[in-house]
Amino acid sequence: MHYKTVGLIGKPSHSGTHASLTVLVKELTQRGCNILIETRITDSIDDKSLTVCSMEEIGKQAELAIVVGGDGYMLGAARVLAGHPIDVVGVNRGNLGFLTDINPEDISRQLDRIFANELHREERFLLEAQVRSKNKLISTHVAVNEIVLHHSKVAHMMEFELYVGQDFVFSQRSDGLIIATPTGSTAYSLSGGGPILVPQLDAITLVPMFPHSLTSRPIVVDANSPLTLKVSHKNSDNVQISCDSHLVISLAPGDEVHIKKSPNLLSLVHPPEYSYFNVLRTKLNWGSKLF
Repeated sequence: MHYKTVGLIGKPSHSGTHASLTVLVKELTQRGCNILIETRITDSIDDKSLTVCSMEEIGKQAELAIVVGGDGYMLGAARVLAGHPIDVVGVNRGNLGFLTDINPEDISRQLDRIFANELHREERFLLEAQVRSKNKLISTHVAVNEIVLHHSKVAHMMEFELYVGQDFVFSQRSDGLIIATPTGSTAYSLSGGGPILVPQLDAITLVPMFPHSLTSRPIVVDANSPLTLKVSHKNSDNVQISCDSHLVISLAPGDEVHIKKSPNLLSLVHPPEYSYFNVLRTKLNWGSKLF
């Protein structure tokens, strides 16, 4: 498809981002695109005649958003853009690049192919967490990678219960629990010993964090099953949940966290040669073919 309006989003005050944005503006101008610049990167754009707007407005007005930065910056943009019918592609200016897979040295060629509709498109689901205290809804938050229940103090044990749907799963004394999407299965969840879930799976992985039990293991559940975490009244200090390691919300003893699949989807665009397993081999340093 031909994208008429394209939004540019990037990590502010970063030399690599500035270089890539300069190339992108040139390439998109040559293609006759209407270019929208996210507010925080105006200093990185030499052409001051371009339209500046918020990320929310980019989601509403553009057909394509190009995010320049690492996976962390892509996550921040994705939480906003997932609520809009917009394709998202990333230029990798970070370390791993699980979500930002366009090489900065290959922007022109990759854009040619994407604009020629030679692309790989996939939808990733998000998680939504509702915090409830004394049966009252306190706040609602979303995450692309994971929602983590953890203690407010480092290396401090807590107690909680887990329910999948109406079924009681376990009570646990541990440092917390990681609830990850397939997108997040290669992030914090992987470091905690969780399984890798291919993006097409409609599933969530639950990874206990340093449980005081030799039998606690990661569990994979249907993503359409609502989850409930009940924080024990026995906890002497507050615990927290974090969304993509970005937003941290304090919980009091007795509070509950209700987690479900968000109705919003993130539409990711990749170059046509994209292969998830090639990404894994490259980023995780797996072995190459023997024959």
